[in-house]
Amino acid sequence: MQVGIGLPNAIPGTTGATLLEWARRADAGPFSTLGVLDRLRYDSADPFVVLAAAAAVTERIGLATTIAIGPLRRGAVLAKQAVSVHALAPGRVTVGLAVGARPDDYESAEAEYGTRGAVLSRELSYLRGPFESAGIGPAATFGEGGIPLLIGGAGPAALTRMARYADGYVHGGGPPRAFGSAAVKARAAWHDLDRPGDPALWGQGYVALADADRGREYLLDYYAFTGPFAVRIAASALTDAAAVRDFVRGYAAEGCDELILFPTTDDPDEVDRLAEILS
Repeated sequence: MQVGIGLPNAIPGTTGATLLEWARRADAGPFSTLGVLDRLRYDSADPFVVLAAAAAVTERIGLATTIAIGPLRRGAVLAKQAVSVHALAPGRVTVGLAVGARPDDYESAEAEYGTRGAVLSRELSYLRGPFESAGIGPAATFGEGGIPLLIGGAGPAALTRMARYADGYVHGGGPPRAFGSAAVKARAAWHDLDRPGDPALWGQGYVALADADRGREYLLDYYAFTGPFAVRIAASALTDAAAVRDFVRGYAAEGCDELILFPTTDDPDEVDRLAEILS
């Protein structure tokens, strides 16, 4: 299993200089991928813009949206953003997409919340077909040898979408056993559509190594829309080396291919702390 690290693009107040320093340190460390999150109505930076900036200051590390909210963007715009980052970092980009769960994001985008699943399916169909002849550059393809596509989401519709259009599945976080249960369902959906092999399986978690209280406060705010469940998410943050190592071992045992550990503060030294634990 490979282990990546998230960029703090969804942590309020994070500066551009901090994001670039974070990317440089991650590129020099043991991490496989830089991941980014996506919110519209929040103090956060656009995931594709952030990955483009990271591409300019890194050389080898992968760049992934885990995830971007597809239906907030028109299909052609989404494609243009993704292939533009790919042009800056050929072979390093992975596009993870999902519908998102926050109605206020859709309100701000003037997009329909109730039809978001159908919209994402149309976007994926476009990326895997009409986009190639649409005259939208830079030239690239999606899926099966092109830019890898991942799908996030917990319900049957998300898993069917993944099996039909994508290369793999992104789990939304939680203990290793929760990932393992979702992985079984993802593989079953994949095989139900007679896809060869198995889907790529990605997981994620949150770390708060230097300032656990600050990290938990951030998670409570970021996930406030979930109500009381936000408390459980905040409590799951990994706050010491033993917790990180146990979490990594657990995900590896459940068959995870790539695990992204997202920060809960914007302190660049968190990159070095996590690198030391993983080395």
